[in-house]
Amino acid sequence: MILSRTSQYAIQALIYMATQPENVPVLNRTIAEYLSVPPAYLAKIMQSLSRGGILYSFRGKQGGFCLREGAEKTDLMKILTLVEGPGLTENCVMGLKICSETTACPMHEKWSPIKARIVELLEKQTLEKLAAAVKSGKYRLSELPLVALPAMPASANKLAAAQRTKGAAKRNGA
Repeated sequence: MILSRTSQYAIQALIYMATQPENVPVLNRTIAEYLSVPPAYLAKIMQSLSRGGILYSFRGKQGGFCLREGAEKTDLMKILTLVEGPGLTENCVMGLKICSETTACPMHEKWSPIKARIVELLEKQTLEKLAAAVKSGKYRLSELPLVALPAMPASANKLAAAQRTKGAAKRNGA
């Protein structure tokens, strides 16, 4: 249960977004530059997180991504399950297709309690907690210092709010 590069980038990007002002879209290239990750790869991850209901995605000149309402309460396990798929915690540490109490691999007995503790830890860590730790200055996400984005013009905030409302209406069948 070692995190893939995709999961690492997803978590880092979401923590970064949780440190930024609410309801202000952040450009993919801004996040990619801050985290020193490939922008095209990050864009695919961000779209996946949008489809998974954690982010809003906005197109156009004032486009970008922002956390959906309540997304800061999302725990890392939910994010990892979204990125890696539901088999994340079910897969055998040695890669066997079938591994359970009755058909165990040589590592099963030792790995199961460790895996359970890791899942418990991930379920207790929310974006909000991790963003607060980064904002405190004690922890970091990259080699660069954390900076808040400059405030967007009021017209851009209105556009983002209108797009969120339109998206919510579409999801609710309006």
